[in-house]
Amino acid sequence: MNTDIETMLDQGLARLDQACTPGQRQRLLALVGELTHWNRRINLTAIRDPLAMVSGHILDSLAVRPWVRGPAILDIGTGAGFPGLPLAIAEPSMHFVLLDSNARKLSFVTHVAGELGLDNVDTVKARAEDYAPAIRFDTVTARALAAVPRLVELAAHLVGEDGQLLALKGRYPAAELESVQAAAEWDFDVQAVSVPGLEARSRHVVRLERSRNR
Repeated sequence: MNTDIETMLDQGLARLDQACTPGQRQRLLALVGELTHWNRRINLTAIRDPLAMVSGHILDSLAVRPWVRGPAILDIGTGAGFPGLPLAIAEPSMHFVLLDSNARKLSFVTHVAGELGLDNVDTVKARAEDYAPAIRFDTVTARALAAVPRLVELAAHLVGEDGQLLALKGRYPAAELESVQAAAEWDFDVQAVSVPGLEARSRHVVRLERSRNR
């Protein structure tokens, strides 16, 4: 593994103030390696450079970690496994379901979960609005999938009564949140986050819970 990649990961984790065991570190690095290898054959992500993958996928995914609560996590529209795979590596005591309708991308996620020995990961090929699991989830995550009101439409039936929906957004989604606020069915708060390597880009975590005033 390129030492520049290792250094970027180590420095990024330190700046996020996140602990990582040697085994977790190796899995995160292996994830970058697998993504780089598969991306040469299958168009998994627009980010092609491994160094950019560390900041744009690994650290960007882990930035939401402080708000994730379990034990049951669902990542909708996971694509090539983000934020689900890095979070599953970092939180082995939580169980993650990674959901996407794209069979090619999901085959990569399934392969990597097996290669990395992630026993806490399951994959499901489905659209979020059609997914009807036996349980609802403590946390549902979505990264750059849809506008917040649309995410609520897609995922409300998947969020447990005391669960939460975490939307990973770029710039502050003021107009989107106005629609959610007008509906008065969900309470929300927004946290600005700084992702190492992506400081020039806005990053926000929108956390939604069912309103207690319904």
